[in-house]
Amino acid sequence: MSKNCIIQSTCNIVPTIRFKETYEKEQEALSFLEEILIKNKKVVVANSFGKDSMVVMHLCLRIDPDITSFMVTTPNKPVDTIVFRQRVIKEWNLTFDKFQVFRSEEPAPDKLYLTNPEECCRINKVEPLRKALKELKPYAWVSGLRGTESIDRINKHSKIEKQYGIMKINPIFNWTELDIWKYTATHNIPVNPLYAKGYRSLGCTPCSAPGGEFERSGRWQNTSLEGGECGIHNIEDDNEKSG
Repeated sequence: MSKNCIIQSTCNIVPTIRFKETYEKEQEALSFLEEILIKNKKVVVANSFGKDSMVVMHLCLRIDPDITSFMVTTPNKPVDTIVFRQRVIKEWNLTFDKFQVFRSEEPAPDKLYLTNPEECCRINKVEPLRKALKELKPYAWVSGLRGTESIDRINKHSKIEKQYGIMKINPIFNWTELDIWKYTATHNIPVNPLYAKGYRSLGCTPCSAPGGEFERSGRWQNTSLEGGECGIHNIEDDNEKSG
């Protein structure tokens, strides 16, 4: 058998042996997204430029290369993430009509993240998200939310839900952290350099730290939100889970 044949044979068996479970989840996510994107073109995808968002963005682009994406940014976004964002925008050709950045128009008191992290997140993350969805007017928006990140996410979220009265799609809801890295490696997706520095979950500079026993252990350490959520994925009381 020639070298090329051996390489080809190896490529063919990778999804069914070494990456079988992740490959099956990948195909499930693609089918799930394709059904929604084909039915309605007015779908947007949120991208924080963390590992989960990059995977979801890649999945969506495989189905619709012209899909609109957006980012909610804050005054404390890590420099590494900002530089990485510019790199991805260039490499993936995310022109202005395909990618937009939203930020808060409401000033926040200095170091509010120390005294009231919930309010800081509301101002810098939740309100800009509301603004993005109001301006983009999507039929649905796609996020990189994963249930395996925390018990809270498993109990309160699902693959299809409503937030702010708009359908929210979480195509990798059942993916593990390992699934994310397998997919990233298989498809050669760019990786935010903060992960090489030991971070497992990325947020604002003062509210994220490397390491931790659990995936979100490095978020909001020594505050009332430690290991928790910023509120950007909170589902309002009048929104029902489905799917």
